[in-house]
Amino acid sequence: MRIGNREFDTKNNTYIMGILNVTPDSFSDGGKWNNIDMALKRTEIMIDEGADIIDIGGESTRPGYEMISAEEEIGRIIPVIESIKKHFDIPLSVDTYKSPVAKAALEIGADLINDIWGLKYDPEMAHVIAKYNAACCLMHNKKNAEYTDLLSNIKADLLDSADKALSAGIRKDKIILDPGIGFGKTYEMNLEVLQRLKEITDICYPVLLGCSRKSVIGNTLLLPSDQRLEGTLVTTVQAVFCGCSFVRVHDVKENYRTVKMAKALL
Repeated sequence: MRIGNREFDTKNNTYIMGILNVTPDSFSDGGKWNNIDMALKRTEIMIDEGADIIDIGGESTRPGYEMISAEEEIGRIIPVIESIKKHFDIPLSVDTYKSPVAKAALEIGADLINDIWGLKYDPEMAHVIAKYNAACCLMHNKKNAEYTDLLSNIKADLLDSADKALSAGIRKDKIILDPGIGFGKTYEMNLEVLQRLKEITDICYPVLLGCSRKSVIGNTLLLPSDQRLEGTLVTTVQAVFCGCSFVRVHDVKENYRTVKMAKALL
């Protein structure tokens, strides 16, 4: 799989996507990196620690988040994308579900669109991604946590997202799927998805797992978001053992080392 100027061996490796939230209100690190100098410094650190992709978010999607306009989101992320592209040679992902934001980001060099609604929020999103021949990560999400059969429903929804991408002209080798831990699922459902993660990776697309510091870890360990590293690392081991191609994380160094050790055990 090619993302930007880099080839990713998604069948044999698990790559690190480092999170860069340029928001004032993200659940774990809101306000830390929302000016250009701090964002550049954080990007440099994550690259040095082993990040393969940087994922830039301009709107918090924590539980209970307030939506912002596409214009405001664009205003937050575009200067950061431009600065990172100027100073570093690393693929950039943009975490957005709005096609105007994706278009603005792709026009200035973003390489991947990470859509938490799996192309089902904005009907223009798939066409924008296809126009720029970009990669995409399509996440499973629902407005409620109602399922007839949890894993079967999630797999069907993910394949529906992939079909939307293909129908719009996005190549199959540009599609990543994400089971959406923490979105449209109860605590028990999130655990079940993690327990049965191999069923997701068996559906013939590269899979990204995003568990870093999420509530499924906090509720298990009874810990706040800034004390969930160990729990996150356990989910990263599970991602490697189940064949995930990417993990999206805040703590790059620790997760990089965990992936390396888990791969050695395999």
